[in-house]
Amino acid sequence: MEEQQTYHTSLTGWRKRLHDIIYEADTFAGKLFDIILLAAILLSVIVVILESVPEYNARFENEFVIIEWVFTVLFSIEYVFRIICIKRPGNYIFSFYGIVDLLAILPTYVALLIPGTHSLIVIRSLRLLRVFRILKLGQYLIEARQMASALKAAQKKIVVFLLAVMMLVIILGTI
Repeated sequence: MEEQQTYHTSLTGWRKRLHDIIYEADTFAGKLFDIILLAAILLSVIVVILESVPEYNARFENEFVIIEWVFTVLFSIEYVFRIICIKRPGNYIFSFYGIVDLLAILPTYVALLIPGTHSLIVIRSLRLLRVFRILKLGQYLIEARQMASALKAAQKKIVVFLLAVMMLVIILGTI
């Protein structure tokens, strides 16, 4: 992953320590950081889900706003820390995870300027993709690519099958 290529050997002091905590999942502090980050991501997604329920939103609207801003500030700090503790920030900023992390915090800030964009906060759920890196599931991405290419190759057969099933459902439903 590009994100892992951070060239931290030239870093010293607090930047090296911060790098080790954020990017090195094999250390105790790195594992703890990853677990806390994953918990924060899960909680923020749960809050977004609860906020979408009209009854909960009407009752806890102020609390949801406060919680959302707490998560946005925490994720913003994490994003800035990821950038400042590497020698080449562009490696992270333009990596897949860097773009996902930026997209996760932007909707809250954009909602201040453009009303009605608050619903974009669901993009925050993309941060759950960090589970692959945290749990070292990246090896299974090859299988996912193989499955995607197999589905793409069988796309016409799948469409014909689904159309046939849909026609049967319509015909049997009308009988």
